[in-house]
Amino acid sequence: MGASLKTGRAKGGRRGRARGHTPMHEINVTPFVDVMLVLLIVFMVTAPLLLSGLPVDLPAAKGQSLNLNKDPLTVTVDRSGKIFLGSSEESLEVSQLVVKLKATSKSSEDDPVLFRGDKQLFYGRVSEVISAVREGGFKKFTFVSGPEDIEQGPSLPGRR
Repeated sequence: MGASLKTGRAKGGRRGRARGHTPMHEINVTPFVDVMLVLLIVFMVTAPLLLSGLPVDLPAAKGQSLNLNKDPLTVTVDRSGKIFLGSSEESLEVSQLVVKLKATSKSSEDDPVLFRGDKQLFYGRVSEVISAVREGGFKKFTFVSGPEDIEQGPSLPGRR
């Protein structure tokens, strides 16, 4: 009666199978790159939509930023004197502006109206639009200005 003891390793033994389950030393970055490219495209498409308002050349001025809790009502007057309410692309006459403001002033009379006017506008047109805002039922309004640019434009007398 004899017993045979195997002292060598068998090919299909336990250690041979363990080699197939060793951890990978490389990270597959393909899914990561795919997700980043999709996010880049999404942000490139949505970023222009997030800019509110119409393109207006705002005057530069020092001031404080507004801390508003909700989306404010904006009246924009472009260089040619056309009036826009909110981010609408449709221009209004002064009488139409008064009617639309009266319709919205009942719910938010104490909220400020943001006034965005091109810096090339005549004072008479600005005064006319502000009168329409007051007639529309809003008591508070704020002038929106662009960031201060010291090197732009001629210097005023008495300033250096």
